[in-house]
Amino acid sequence: MRNVSAGLVLLLFLAGCGTAPFRETVRAPLGPLDARSLVERFQSRIPDNFELLNTVVFEYNGRKFTAIGTVQINRADGVFKVAGMNPMGIKLFELSGDRRGVTIHYSIADFSRYGDISSAVGNDIRWMYFDLVPGPEAWNWKRSDTLIFHQPSGPGFLEYVFAGRDGDLIEKRYYEEDGIVWKASYYEYRDQDGKRWPQGIVFIHYPYRYRLIVRQKEFRIERN
Repeated sequence: MRNVSAGLVLLLFLAGCGTAPFRETVRAPLGPLDARSLVERFQSRIPDNFELLNTVVFEYNGRKFTAIGTVQINRADGVFKVAGMNPMGIKLFELSGDRRGVTIHYSIADFSRYGDISSAVGNDIRWMYFDLVPGPEAWNWKRSDTLIFHQPSGPGFLEYVFAGRDGDLIEKRYYEEDGIVWKASYYEYRDQDGKRWPQGIVFIHYPYRYRLIVRQKEFRIERN
């Protein structure tokens, strides 16, 4: 399993500068909406089909690595495409995925000896960009400024945390028997082209001990 982390380090091999922290979501009363209505409102505001240009900082074992990535997401169909390059414009990888798995279309030579890169990158994309609202089987508890959903998922469970004046998703966490496995945190939501999307995402994988800091540079909704 550690080979996967080693491969991700290679994918984002160019040392970069640290990024400024994102602004924390300001907690505010969530208002009179019941839990399901608040989630449905959030769901209606986020795009289903869009393209992003991001900068990505990968932190692992005390080092930081920087890459530029393009991500195409079709949440309704469960498909995505992602490509990464270093800041000098040299392509590192290109892959796509759907509900059945991940297909790698291009990678720099010799990536296979560093582990299953496609699964690692594909899983991170799925966890960050898909299933952003809990299913009908989830149960919840609501405080004055926070709404938390708890939902079974595979061998563990997911938690969704909504907060802020607009009731945005601010964290998505996955736990198994030994504790938390990964966490995606969403920051600085902005209304764009009639939809709403975070400007920053921080993803932490605890067993593999790496962190991704994703900062949006461009955002475009794909019209059907």
